Amino acid sequence: MKIILFFIVSLLSQSFSYAQKPRAREIGIPFEGTTGKFNAITDVKGVEVGYSTIISGQGKNIRGKGPIRTGVTAILPRGRNNKPVFANWYSLNGNGEMTGTTWITESGFLEGPIMITNTNSVGVVRDAVLKWYVKTGWYKEDFWYTYPVVAETYDGFLNDIYGFHVEEKHVFEALNIAKSGVIQEGNVGGGTGMMCLGFKGGTGSSSRIVKIKDSTYTVGVLVQSNFGGKKNFTIAGVSIGQELKDTLNYEFKAPPSYQPGDGSIIVVVATDAPLLPHQLKRISARVPIGIGKVGGRGENGSGDIFIAFSTANPAAFQRENFTKVDQLPNDLINPLFEATVQATEEAIINAMVAAETMEGINGNKAYALPHKTVIDVLKKYNRVK
Repeated sequence: MKIILFFIVSLLSQSFSYAQKPRAREIGIPFEGTTGKFNAITDVKGVEVGYSTIISGQGKNIRGKGPIRTGVTAILPRGRNNKPVFANWYSLNGNGEMTGTTWITESGFLEGPIMITNTNSVGVVRDAVLKWYVKTGWYKEDFWYTYPVVAETYDGFLNDIYGFHVEEKHVFEALNIAKSGVIQEGNVGGGTGMMCLGFKGGTGSSSRIVKIKDSTYTVGVLVQSNFGGKKNFTIAGVSIGQELKDTLNYEFKAPPSYQPGDGSIIVVVATDAPLLPHQLKRISARVPIGIGKVGGRGENGSGDIFIAFSTANPAAFQRENFTKVDQLPNDLINPLFEATVQATEEAIINAMVAAETMEGINGNKAYALPHKTVIDVLKKYNRVK
């Protein structure tokens, strides 16, 4: 009975913790641009996000047993409605994986959810998505083919990554509980065991509202952030990494091949602006500017891969019928470029602000970003009052 009560109390505490986690703006970090209601990718109508977070064990790594610090993230462009969206992708540095992208380039459409996990779990997540399609009747035809989109970043410094702990049930969980509205950030889903710019990283999100002529559009971003060297870490133009270079450093024994900046970042950009695939390629190519503002350099050991989709033109995907689509003129696209840069920057910082200190395999540790210290440094350089 005591064990059951402890488990319930732990779950309630965890839920309260998620609800109370501050975000970057709330602790005083300044950003440009106007956010949507939730300041998240879910501000784009129809987009849903779900997680499966797997945390257990501590101490010495025993392969196949743990400690485990990993998970799965699911982003559904139109929720559980199988209506493909225009999409395209871009790679700043290709030391990573995002499956299904060749068909997106060729066809111009994203036909299902976007999944993010750890490096060694891409295969099982891909296969599980196919099974989920069958189980839920995602495709109504008797004959169909599809190429699930699954991306990854490496969590092997904190997680028993060669224990292969992500299973089909975790993929189903992330997909089945996906929702709109407020979403969790930090040590959740695929971002659970990630590290970023010298501190604990993870999952983060942000959005921007832009007006183009008489129309208002939303750009939403979700990141799985696991990149960058501490020396380059910057907030609001201030070199936070240099100010904190001698404090709260990662605690782990790095392999000989490790270089500061190794890691990866996956960025998903959603918009309701009527963009065609070639324009979404241009949107995804602006993501690196936001990453660069916080200190990313596209290092050799980093997989920096981005995908953008548009929820406009819901009838665009047709197998037999001709259709007409709306398109924003290229000469009016600049506000969306700027919104992408701004939301990417803030999503990364949101991930770090929400992330909590985590100890993983063999006592390896990544420290949470120290909120008060960061604000004190920003005050020192007159970035905040």
